[in-house]
Amino acid sequence: MKQPYIYGSLTRISDLQEKPFDVVQKDRSEWETGDYILSEIIDAGGNDLKIELPSGRMRGVIAGDLLVGALGERFATLEVTGTWKEVDNTLKMHVLTAAGLLGKLTSKSVFIPSIMQIQYLGHAVRNGNKVCMQDFIKQMDIIKYNTPTVLFMGTSMSAGKTTSARIVTNLFKSAGYKVVAAKLSGAGRYKDVLALKDGGADAIYDFVDVGLPSTIVSPDLYKKRLPLLLSMIQNAMADIAVIEIGASPLEPYNGDVAYKAIKDQIACTILCASDPYAVHGLMEAFELRPDIVSGITSNTEAGRQLVRTLCDVEALNLIDSKTTRFLKHILEETTGLELKGRESYEYN
Repeated sequence: MKQPYIYGSLTRISDLQEKPFDVVQKDRSEWETGDYILSEIIDAGGNDLKIELPSGRMRGVIAGDLLVGALGERFATLEVTGTWKEVDNTLKMHVLTAAGLLGKLTSKSVFIPSIMQIQYLGHAVRNGNKVCMQDFIKQMDIIKYNTPTVLFMGTSMSAGKTTSARIVTNLFKSAGYKVVAAKLSGAGRYKDVLALKDGGADAIYDFVDVGLPSTIVSPDLYKKRLPLLLSMIQNAMADIAVIEIGASPLEPYNGDVAYKAIKDQIACTILCASDPYAVHGLMEAFELRPDIVSGITSNTEAGRQLVRTLCDVEALNLIDSKTTRFLKHILEETTGLELKGRESYEYN
C-alpha cells in the first residue's frame, strides 16, 4: 500500500490532495521558489516539532514520514534563516516553518532546538511540468484598494502583532461591522490569519493566496503579486480591514513595499514592539508616528513609560482589558467608525 503523504499548509491553495501527481527528481538548475516537492523526514528534530496541515491543525511526525511542501526562504531574526538556494549535492534540507517551507538551514538561534531535516525525493509533476504554488493563484480583475485600514507593524517577529490584531478585529466585529483581515508579508504559516478568523473576521487572506511561500522574493515579483492580493481584500467589500505586515518592514520580506502600497488607506497604525528603543528606531527609519504602541514592550509600566518618554506615543497593553475603553476611543477617532458600548474612559 502506498504510504500517505503529509501535506504542509502551504499546499492549502492547491489540489494536490485531490488529484494525482507524479514525483520526478529535477536538476537543481530547474528549482524555483514555490515549487511543490516531496521529501522524506530523516530527523524529526524532537518530539515537540509538528507540521501545520492545510486545515491549520498541527500534526506530529516521525522519521520516515513523507512531506509535501514548497521551496522557499526564511530570514527570521529570532529563530532560523534558510533558503533552498543553499541546498548542496546531498539534496538534504530542513523544514524552515511548520507550514512546509523547505530549504537549507543557514543559521539558527541557540535558543531554538534542532529543526526537522529532510531528504529531497522529487518534484510534484503533472504532464511533465512542475506543480508550483503559482499554478493555483485565483485570477481576478485588479481593482483599486480603498478599504479603511488598521495596520499592524512590528519591530521584529514575535512582537505581539497577531494577538493585538485579533483583539482589534473582535472589537469591530462585535460592533457589527464587516471585517476583512490579511497578512501581507512574512513567512508562510496559516495560524496567523486563522487567529484573525477566530477573532471574527468575515474573510482572511495572505500572500500564500497569491502563490508565495514567503515574501522573501524579488521586489519586482512581490510588486506583481501584491495588487492581486489587495484586490482580493478589496473584493470582500468590508467596512474595515485589519492588516498585518509580518516581521519588520526593515527586514527582507518586502514589508516596506506593502506599507507604501496601502499607505493612503491607513486610518490607524498600531506598532507592536519588542522594546522601546526599537520603537524609536522604526519611527526614525520610516518617518512614521504610530497611533498606538503595543506588544511586548507594553507588558510593564516601565516599558510603557519609556515609550512615552522616548517617542511621545501612547503605549497600551491591549491584552489588558482595562485598556479596552481607551483603545476603542483611539480606533473611533482614527477610523470614524463608532464602536458600540463606548464609555467614558480613563487609563493610567
